[in-house]
Amino acid sequence: MNEHRIHQIFFVSLILKGLHALIECAGGALLYLVSSQAILHGVKLLTQDELTEDPRDYVATHLLEAAQHLTVGAQSFYAFYLLSHGLIKVLLVAGLLREKLVAYPVSLAALGLFIAYQIYRYSYTHSAGLIVLTVFDLIIIVLVWHEWRILRARAARQL
Repeated sequence: MNEHRIHQIFFVSLILKGLHALIECAGGALLYLVSSQAILHGVKLLTQDELTEDPRDYVATHLLEAAQHLTVGAQSFYAFYLLSHGLIKVLLVAGLLREKLVAYPVSLAALGLFIAYQIYRYSYTHSAGLIVLTVFDLIIIVLVWHEWRILRARAARQL
């Protein structure tokens, strides 16, 4: 695969990571602004038809159960987690898109910490979503490392 193609994949993966980060920020803000009762009411409305059709629907039953057990403390934690996690990723993506050299090692470290936490959470939740997110983060780590090596070589040639 040629360097131009790898750079295109890197760019697209950063855009996807940035969009995911913005969604996390929006979700965190919503959790701060919306009461747990309003969330439960919204989930009931969303799952009502599906549960009428199939009372054992996996997604609908788990979504409703999660909303029913959402405590104020858990809601605050998820809001903080989503906002902080999303904001960190937005800043990292912005630095990488602007080719700021410092953003590359910082991104590698941050993604490594996110992966470690995701694996830790997976040990409790066994969520397939965490595995998908971890694999995506690993791919981005490889791409960031690759781009960083190219930028450092280009900077060294310019000296």
